[in-house]
Amino acid sequence: MLVRDAMSTMVLTIGPDHTLRQAARLMSARHVGAAVVLDVDADGIGILTERDILNSLGAGQNPDYETAGTHTTTDVVYAAPAWTLQDAAEAMAHGGFRHLIVLDDREPVGIVSVRDIIRCWAPSRRHPTSLAAG
Repeated sequence: MLVRDAMSTMVLTIGPDHTLRQAARLMSARHVGAAVVLDVDADGIGILTERDILNSLGAGQNPDYETAGTHTTTDVVYAAPAWTLQDAAEAMAHGGFRHLIVLDDREPVGIVSVRDIIRCWAPSRRHPTSLAAG
């Protein structure tokens, strides 16, 4: 299975001047764990994750003043839609992160997460089976 088959095509894009509170509200409303941060001045694509926001709050920083640009990861590993899920999982495991921005012709077209990969690899069960011995 390929990244294009598993990725979410709902890409939340924010700017570096969004506050962390604004970013968290947008991420929550769209039920996503990461936002692509586009900085037109720096001509770059970064990512802000729920973990970045959590770390800022845990450090006692004010989410109304802290900006996405300050907490954005800019040293990003990107995936291609034609990557296998194995390639994506290996990149995540090697880099220690849970989201990959998917680029097609240098444009963000999706995000693939560990959760997306697990959904594809683990068949869903409609009725959980009991593990208790009868």
